[in-house]
Amino acid sequence: MLAAVASRTRNKSATTVLSLAMPFLLSAASASTTTNPHPLSPFPRSQNNSRVHRLQLPARRLPSFPAVAPGASFAPLPQRLGMASLAASAAAAAEVTHLTQRDAAEIDEQLMGPLGFSVDQLMELAGLSVAAALAEVYKLNEHARVLVICGPGNNGGDGLVAARHLYHFGYRPSICYPKRTPKPLYSGLVTQLESLSIPFIPVEDLPNELPREFDVIVDAMFGFSFHGTPRPPFDHLIQMLVSLSDIQNPDKRPAIVSIDIPSGWHVEEGDVDGGIKPDMLVSLTAPKLCAKKFTGPHHFLGGRENYISPELLESQVMSDPFDQFLKWFDEAVTAGLREPNAMALTTANKEGKPSSRMVLLKGVDKQGFVWYTNYGSRKAHDLCENPNAALLFYWNEMNRQVRVEGSVEKVPEAESDKYFHSRPRGSQLGAIVSKQSTVIAGREVLQQDYKKLEQKYSDG
Repeated sequence: MLAAVASRTRNKSATTVLSLAMPFLLSAASASTTTNPHPLSPFPRSQNNSRVHRLQLPARRLPSFPAVAPGASFAPLPQRLGMASLAASAAAAAEVTHLTQRDAAEIDEQLMGPLGFSVDQLMELAGLSVAAALAEVYKLNEHARVLVICGPGNNGGDGLVAARHLYHFGYRPSICYPKRTPKPLYSGLVTQLESLSIPFIPVEDLPNELPREFDVIVDAMFGFSFHGTPRPPFDHLIQMLVSLSDIQNPDKRPAIVSIDIPSGWHVEEGDVDGGIKPDMLVSLTAPKLCAKKFTGPHHFLGGRENYISPELLESQVMSDPFDQFLKWFDEAVTAGLREPNAMALTTANKEGKPSSRMVLLKGVDKQGFVWYTNYGSRKAHDLCENPNAALLFYWNEMNRQVRVEGSVEKVPEAESDKYFHSRPRGSQLGAIVSKQSTVIAGREVLQQDYKKLEQKYSDG
């Protein structure tokens, strides 16, 4: 039995990087050969190099993610990475100015006074920023149907402008504008939208099942100058968005984009009454104090993505790094990130020459992290010579990366076989045919070998 102990290091807290470490004992024992009555089990052991580097959840499993298509040349190699260090990086927030309500009002006065900007000019810039930010994240092919809910003030005007730009970007906006402002500026914006045949939907005609009708909802009801309690019909509209944001699965509800201030939030204190939880916040001019309380995955400043994340302090994280990782992972899943279990795996050979590639995390528990590869691959050879590795999870939309470092061991052979035989037949054949990290004469060689195996095991 081989054992390795990672020593405990003293934690250091910082707003940019938080490093956590814990002792971890690894044991590597030879696994016994097992027989699995699977249709492909007659394959000789020498042919089936498919194994796993395992990490398994105790009472839960990671969500299913699109992985390797059946027949692809992916083969699993079980190995376990014992966590010696878990590090998360977050952008520094110390240099960013957050505005009070009074600050924001004074800046507007300066812009429209001594600096010579007009209201419609600022509104045009704001609306374009919102449309550009939305289009950056919510792509047209999947999020074309946009409902813009506009209030009676400047925030509503920003929403009207954003709707026009979204139309020209190819989106299909609809507008709910229950309290129209009679001023010429707003009347002109409405005329522009009507000339484009963009539909205006009365509150009473909004569909009951919004997730079926819209992919994105833009909250343009109230901005930083709002005081008091929302009145009808905006109280009802805000509550409608609250109900939507409470749906945990982002695939089953429209994304919510708030302009400058999530409607119903206190401009400085944030969400004090269980309000809207937008997926995106587009701050205008500068973030308001309430933006510090924003926890959604996308924060833009004037159309440019804002890399200012909430501060990351040691006092705010869990004592167990594995529990903290699972919390962050759940947040990435809830935010709708595509394949949050994708990770960069870095190995090094006995000379210390590093090599990195992307693999998929298959599970995690107190023993470590598990992924699959092939025992004949370069990473497998590296790990035989130097059983140490690093994993990197990069969740761009959340401005977060998590680094895991430790030693690696194979999972028991029986567990590896169980995973291999759980895969679709075509995927098993592809894994056996594929000889990772080796030079082949051409694709036709793989195709010929694949056909031979199909014929040999045609009975399934």
